[in-house]
Amino acid sequence: MQSFVGVGVFRGRVIGPVRHMPAALTAPPAGEALDGSTSAETATASLKEAGATVKAALTERASRATGDGKAVLEATALMATDPMLIKAAIKLINKGSSAERAIWDAGDTVAAMLISLGGYMAERSHDVLDVRSRIVAALRGVPAPEIPDSPVPFILVADDLAPADTATLDPTKVVALVTAGGGPQSHTAIIARSLGLPAVVAAAGVAALEEGADVFVDGSAGTVTTDPGDAERAAVAVWLEKASLLDVFDGQGQLADGTRLALLANVGGAKDAQEAAAANAEGVGLLRTEFCFLGHSTEPSHEDQVAAYKGVFDAFGGKKVVVRTLDAGADKPLPFLTDSTEPNPALGVRGYRTDTSTPGVLARQLAAIADAADQSNAHVWVMAPMISTPAEAADFAALCATAGLNTPGVMVEVPSAALTSRHLLDRVEFASLGTNDLTQYAMAADRQLGTLAALNDPWQPAVLSLILATVEGAVAQAKHSVSRGLEDSLPKPVGVCGEAAADPALAVVLAGLGVSSLSMTPRALPAVAAVLRTVTMEQARQLAYLAVGAASASEARELVRAGLPALAELGL
Repeated sequence: MQSFVGVGVFRGRVIGPVRHMPAALTAPPAGEALDGSTSAETATASLKEAGATVKAALTERASRATGDGKAVLEATALMATDPMLIKAAIKLINKGSSAERAIWDAGDTVAAMLISLGGYMAERSHDVLDVRSRIVAALRGVPAPEIPDSPVPFILVADDLAPADTATLDPTKVVALVTAGGGPQSHTAIIARSLGLPAVVAAAGVAALEEGADVFVDGSAGTVTTDPGDAERAAVAVWLEKASLLDVFDGQGQLADGTRLALLANVGGAKDAQEAAAANAEGVGLLRTEFCFLGHSTEPSHEDQVAAYKGVFDAFGGKKVVVRTLDAGADKPLPFLTDSTEPNPALGVRGYRTDTSTPGVLARQLAAIADAADQSNAHVWVMAPMISTPAEAADFAALCATAGLNTPGVMVEVPSAALTSRHLLDRVEFASLGTNDLTQYAMAADRQLGTLAALNDPWQPAVLSLILATVEGAVAQAKHSVSRGLEDSLPKPVGVCGEAAADPALAVVLAGLGVSSLSMTPRALPAVAAVLRTVTMEQARQLAYLAVGAASASEARELVRAGLPALAELGL
């Protein structure tokens, strides 16, 4: 028996045979030139046609996906005809390279540039190399490497998975995901959560697993074990027995002493919202509006935006829907809005900051949100991503007021926002913690890199301290309001909409730190609700302060899990 340890990104225990992703497409011979019968013009036309074919295939896949998967596929489809990639290849064709070799070398160049930029852009390098292989396959007239087929359910093992593959996995065939690379916020991890697949990433050495051999995957513990025996089979049996207890959320998040804690859903469009409503989410804590923009070469019309937003609002009539304005930039480039030449896009013009470089897009989006809200009875709140200063918060609030939106808020994703939350909340009505980016920026660790997974962990005491600082800032703002004679003395809401909210143990910590709501993938709602109901607020506070005072993320996690026997009882 041999064990591999990685990062668990979605719960579940399963035993199944290993199937490895097929080997990547072989590279064209180095220096391969145009043959005598093919002109540069003909090769260029073939390359453009192949790119268009790949884009069409990925776009078609996107039409069958939802939420995170749909957004990822749409962004990857755009890359198949990306001017930077195609122009680089055409230059090489004009110098005598074959179309296959030109796109191969151009892909290497673009990928290397993205890796050198770090942050989100480094992760996009995987997408470039995937698209490159698909274009080469189209030029050769052969299928691109795909997820293997199997007559029986299997555990998919790969170095990493391309977004185009991960987004359309069939959960009835692929029962767990294991990757040697990636990180807890990689595309593979995010889509695994949305599909409810047990998954372990950043598990070094798993490439050596024997094809067809049974392994035991524990998505909560982040382990992969070969030659599973009676203990592992018993663990699977317990999980299957307890998992039924985690299938349904009754629509009311609360602790054992009756303290309410709203449990909301993260959604990416109307279909997601309908599924979240069916899962009894108490509202939407994060509507990612990128779904309305990705895949467009120009800004969507007012009417198209209104229709898209209204579809989500209608699914949650009479309930809160928190809309995040366009979070373009970094790994979500838009040709009409973002600058692809930025030296460090993760620290560049993204989110709210695009309004400084391309004014007008945000105001028009807010107008569309307001029109959709007027046509619905949902309680619409609006927040801006990447807010760093009170002045930015005040400017966003003014834009919301002009549009007729009365509940403006901010995302707390950078340490400056957490540390000055009192002043931000003087300008807006609520804050929502984006723990994915907050962790990345606090720890200076690219959230997509498996090698930095230990740093890029929301259990890091430094990150928990920033969350606590945000809540304490809300309390200080309320006290300051009282001192000025204002009537409303209650702290303004501070929620969490990052993936940290989907971890049942970490949800208890967040409750103890004083957040007012948790928003997550709908699949996580039952497990989070079940664990929260086993602790009182006082117990949650005690566990939270143990975590904040720990010396490391692993120590924080171990201390909290030791104080939550319900986790073992529920197989979490």
